[in-house]
Amino acid sequence: MRQLLPTTSDAVNLLQIYGAPRARHSSGRPSIGLCMVMSIDGSTVVEGRSTLLSNPSDHDVLIALRSAADTIVVGAGTIREQMYEAPSKKGLRVGIVTRTGKMDLNTNLFKSGAGFLIMPEDTKAPETDLKLDIVRAGKGSVDLPAAMSQLPGSFIQLEGGALLNASMFAANLVDEINLTISPMVTGADSPRLANGAPPLHSDYEVAHILEDAGFMFIRYLRKN
Repeated sequence: MRQLLPTTSDAVNLLQIYGAPRARHSSGRPSIGLCMVMSIDGSTVVEGRSTLLSNPSDHDVLIALRSAADTIVVGAGTIREQMYEAPSKKGLRVGIVTRTGKMDLNTNLFKSGAGFLIMPEDTKAPETDLKLDIVRAGKGSVDLPAAMSQLPGSFIQLEGGALLNASMFAANLVDEINLTISPMVTGADSPRLANGAPPLHSDYEVAHILEDAGFMFIRYLRKN
């Protein structure tokens, strides 16, 4: 792993670069950072999985980012496809955004207590014997700004999928983007970074660029 910008260096400390504490957003909600991997042509999955685009350094970046996070937020479809486990960081919880509440709760993520649901106010809670925390906001669909403002801590790690990303961009909730570009062209009609977003003009600036074995690791910060 080497750093190309803002200065060149062959000694990279990922915990220093990605794991620094964030301040809460000026609006009072936690800061929110999107972490995604995509191919050169923009696909975020291969055969339904992002892991086929990844490499060990990408996993190390994810772990460094999670070390700074208080909560991971992810869409229900991504939870099903990627088969999330409880995070290794003690106390780190995973909030699953779901309009319907139809989730398989018989997983280690929920049994461990790390998983919780983010749902509309008028959606029936799933039946379970587990102690299940639910954050509620909005009717018919999740009011994302209201939901995010209810989450504790100073930093939320947003981990997709593409539809949730689009909704978060549309709600102007993404303060940083930590993007891994895999040196691969998939050619398939796969989900992109933010499928279904309305026309946007959200400006970001490059904070750093790292490189490892052809993989590019770019961090963008939202311009004020």
